[in-house]
Amino acid sequence: MRDVLDWLEKHHEEIIRGLADLVAIPSISTDGEHLQPIERSANLTCQMMREAGLQNVEVLRVADSMPYAYGEYMVGPDKPTVFLYAHHDVQPVNFVEQWKSDPWKLTRRDGRLYARGAADDKGAISAQCGAVAAFLKGRGSLPVNIKMLVEGEEEIGSKYLLKFFDLYKKKLQSDVIVVCDTENIEVGLPSITYSLRGIVGVQVDVKSATLPIHSGMGGGAIPDSAIALNKILARLCWDHGPLQVPGMYERVRRLTDKEKQAFRDLPFDEPKLRSELGIVPGAKLPLEPNSTFYEATWRKPAVTVIAQEASNLKGASNQVLPQASAIVSCRIVPDQDPDEVYKCLVNTLTADPPWGVQVTCKPAGSVNWWMTDPNGPAFEAALSAMESGFGRKPVAIGCGGSIGFVGPLSELFGGAPALLMGIEDPASNAHAPNESLHEGDLKKLMASLCHLFENVGKLAPNKVK
Repeated sequence: MRDVLDWLEKHHEEIIRGLADLVAIPSISTDGEHLQPIERSANLTCQMMREAGLQNVEVLRVADSMPYAYGEYMVGPDKPTVFLYAHHDVQPVNFVEQWKSDPWKLTRRDGRLYARGAADDKGAISAQCGAVAAFLKGRGSLPVNIKMLVEGEEEIGSKYLLKFFDLYKKKLQSDVIVVCDTENIEVGLPSITYSLRGIVGVQVDVKSATLPIHSGMGGGAIPDSAIALNKILARLCWDHGPLQVPGMYERVRRLTDKEKQAFRDLPFDEPKLRSELGIVPGAKLPLEPNSTFYEATWRKPAVTVIAQEASNLKGASNQVLPQASAIVSCRIVPDQDPDEVYKCLVNTLTADPPWGVQVTCKPAGSVNWWMTDPNGPAFEAALSAMESGFGRKPVAIGCGGSIGFVGPLSELFGGAPALLMGIEDPASNAHAPNESLHEGDLKKLMASLCHLFENVGKLAPNKVK
């Protein structure tokens, strides 16, 4: 591996320049106003693939989807095929005043690389292209077949992705799936994710009148939709116990004693976590008794109010507001059913409305949970690769977030193992101000991917599972 790893080391600055070019494009998919930047981002990703040595590179679409970038390198049917996934779309830049540097300019600071998309997920594009290039340019060949797909609409729920996979099933067919869009639980500790929570969204709308009423004329006598909405949302407050949503826990898979102990054995520094996440002094972690942070965020359902609207502060007026809305996002875990969870939430939110106001609910999107057994030849190859790349024994972890395509894609590929290798860390602030990627971990991930290709290449295609 010396030839391959030496190439990575010698060309690191070149890889960083490529990442800088990629994050300079504001490929925001959430607002529908950045279609041209998304096109440029897909084209630049294709250029990076070609420069890495991939072949048959092209922009692909299905229906009205955002552009996908695709490239491959086939060495022969006697070698396993590794499917690499990443996405080139990003979240908008929010809380602009809190950014310490230009979000569209890659900035080195304290060992980290700051920019929107640096961690989620353009760093993964650079890492995967870097690992491919290290073999093709450092050695002249690859030990595995590579198929690389970079999506353009992950941040808006990948609504066309399953159609895309179905349409291009034969083209994409692979033996093992590699995704670099998850987290290491701390800098320098390689983490492979074997479970993902799903998500169920509910929009709740409250209506108390047909028009706003001057608060001097009606305040105190007519129902306030904003207060009614917040009384309803307060039903979701769990304090230090389980969620007060009847039926929520009926299907939740219990942790085994082995899993509980494994979670407790993982490193956890609460003061450091509070600092990295910006939790204000005095605010408590609302964990259940005898529960850990990892258990709560990986294997228990959770609710979050991700949006609330009745009026806006800038245009505030002394009125009793007639309507108010919120979106409740519920993270679900094995073995919950998304439809059943939706019904449980709706029943809780619509029951006995304050002052008899009108309360209606509608779906706001859902993604199923995923969980696999982190054992077998592919996982052994990955764990060994990560230990070689990071110089530290890796850990198997859960993830509180969602990557909805992993389960369906694994099934589409006949049960292909999915390896979710961390690129972020708790300080990465994905989706938030000052998003960043730890540069040392980026180097280590690229080395790990190189070792993974080498390890998987020693397996027969039918012996990867």
